[in-house]
Amino acid sequence: MSQEKKAMLATILCLLLMILGFILEKTNNPYAFISYLLAIFFGGYKQTKEGLLDTIQNKHLNVDLLMALAAIGACIIGHWFEGAMLTFIFCLSGALEEYATNKSKKEISSLMNLQPKTALLVNQSGKAIETAVSELQIGDTVLVPKGASIPIDGILISTASSIDESAITGESIPVEKGQNDELFGGTLNLGEALTMTVTKTSDDSLFSKIIRLVDEAQNTPSKTASFIEKIENIYVKIVLLAVPLMIFIPYLFLGWTWAESFYRGMVLLVVASPCALVASATPATLAAISNGARNGVLFKGGIYLENLAALKAISFDKTGTLTQGMPIVTDAVFLAESDEAVNMLVTMERQSTHPLAQALMNRFEDQYTMIYEQLDVKNIIGFGMAADKDGDHWQIGKGVFNENTVFDKQILARTNSLHEEGKTVIYLYKNEEVIAYFGLLDVPKPEAKQVLHFFKKEGIHTTMMTGDHKKTALAVAKELEIDEIYANCLPEEKTALILKQKETYGINAMVGDGINDAPALANAAIGVAMGGGTAIAMDVADMVLMQNDLKKLQMSYLLSKKLKRIVTQNICFSVAVILLLILSNFFQFISLPFGVIGHEGSTILVILNGLRLLQTISLDKSEQPPKFQQQKLSLSK
Repeated sequence: MSQEKKAMLATILCLLLMILGFILEKTNNPYAFISYLLAIFFGGYKQTKEGLLDTIQNKHLNVDLLMALAAIGACIIGHWFEGAMLTFIFCLSGALEEYATNKSKKEISSLMNLQPKTALLVNQSGKAIETAVSELQIGDTVLVPKGASIPIDGILISTASSIDESAITGESIPVEKGQNDELFGGTLNLGEALTMTVTKTSDDSLFSKIIRLVDEAQNTPSKTASFIEKIENIYVKIVLLAVPLMIFIPYLFLGWTWAESFYRGMVLLVVASPCALVASATPATLAAISNGARNGVLFKGGIYLENLAALKAISFDKTGTLTQGMPIVTDAVFLAESDEAVNMLVTMERQSTHPLAQALMNRFEDQYTMIYEQLDVKNIIGFGMAADKDGDHWQIGKGVFNENTVFDKQILARTNSLHEEGKTVIYLYKNEEVIAYFGLLDVPKPEAKQVLHFFKKEGIHTTMMTGDHKKTALAVAKELEIDEIYANCLPEEKTALILKQKETYGINAMVGDGINDAPALANAAIGVAMGGGTAIAMDVADMVLMQNDLKKLQMSYLLSKKLKRIVTQNICFSVAVILLLILSNFFQFISLPFGVIGHEGSTILVILNGLRLLQTISLDKSEQPPKFQQQKLSLSK
């Protein structure tokens, strides 16, 4: 039986025995106290045991011990019903906290259930044999039937398939995968049966890392939770000291009876207990971490989620973080008949794996009319590619192939303009005459401008750090309206800038995806890795965006702000209730039953308030960044 079910069963049993004792008491049955005693035992056994073990083993006094003493004290002065009711409500709040914790941790449980235990290993004879995932080795071939979960990380070697990666990225839309594309364990094959080659062991798969990260994060408290835990021991000692004073001072100096003084001491023991204060941060933090995991954001500890709300400066790597990571053709100018030029362009570039060649292929793959299969295409290192066809000499590349080539002034002016915009210019020559040229640029991601506008509106300083040259950096920065730019940066220079920024602003963040970003990610107050980046970047970062979607960063910031707001509400509310109940007890306005209800009721309310963090954080889609306005950019290096 789970701990949650045991806690709920103990609560119900305590309630039934308390009701039975109340009925027996009203019928003047002399054995009513036995029913109350059993209610206190079954309802308070778990908390009392934990409180005593914590006190003996860790020398740490906690609220569980206070509640046990208060119940015993109520029974000593003959308030059996009050003692049983205190135990019941305390047991109820404990069961609710157990439920809140389990509900917050259900994301990792559901992830673990999604992780397959067996796989269909294809042996040398081509037969599929069911094998434990833990026994799979790198290089093994695995068959994944239609509708089955992919058991382990690998490379697709069969035909294309549609994969549901929502378990990892939080994105419900399936992803189309082709040959040699990467597959992740725990995702779902929606297409026909596929075969794959294993590239990682079960312990090293992305899915296993996600489970470990979420588990570690939920067991790493936030600063607020740690602080509350530290003061709990001191606070309980103060209460235990205050209770005897509350009993003896009124009895000796204010003329109270012994019964009234002792009764008020027991009420103080109940109402001064910091149960609600202790529950103010941890359930809320667990709920927020689970919310992030469900939406494809992994926090490696509550402290990083909490710190995000205090963010003052954020820096981004350019390539793959703010931009798509691959160039696209932004300008295409043909100076002669285009059909033949496009055919030659595609024929030559299809034989290259260079990113610029791939960009041109993507741009013109639907526009060519013929591929010249027998064409002998030569790679000219440092320049580009060349080929001869029907007596004509064709060349394509970034530079000038022949010193005698002369550019038309208009072409030169236009291409210079493209260079000034930070674009890479590719020329297509026919017999040493430029007949077409193309501008290529790694353009910003669709959501980048909106996210940067959001952070600037929040008063957070934005910076871009890139190893790219100044012109390209300026082109991207102007589009995104970034506050500060650093170009031509080496990894050590990014790290130095991050450390300087941390010294200036305090809480800062670095967002990146590459090996060169790892030192900066490690030195920032909060390192944020893009899920599509390198394993090293993910390992050293404090939080990971499993999708390469910057809107998840905005969502995380709003989640952190909501966590801070809810924890602050809980702390203020719980402290106010404790002070009000203590004053009411001193002036004899409150009885033990109402003290129990006020105290434990406040505990239940703060737990329920923390569970609001399980709700999805919505972004205002109607909010759009302002149209671009020229601004002064700080460009370094």
